[in-house]
Amino acid sequence: MNYIGGMHANNGTPDILACLRGRFIGIEAKAGSNKPTDLQTSNLISIDKAGGLALVINETNVDSLPAYLTNVTTSQSNYTLYCKPLEEPK
Repeated sequence: MNYIGGMHANNGTPDILACLRGRFIGIEAKAGSNKPTDLQTSNLISIDKAGGLALVINETNVDSLPAYLTNVTTSQSNYTLYCKPLEEPK
């Protein structure tokens, strides 16, 4: 099952939401050197803290997406590589 965001999605919701082998996945797609907004980062942090897989994908790492999904039960979120540090949501 997956959900691809559009103009009716809540602000900050990752572009792609999915569940694979029982694990929730949130993928934020960015182009070039664009970074997630603070609200997007906050949502990615929440997904990760809840045990989901929070990913930021762009042209430089899209080739690694199959590896993340193949190993979905053991893959670690990568959002920290692309997001500036934020205070964790309460």
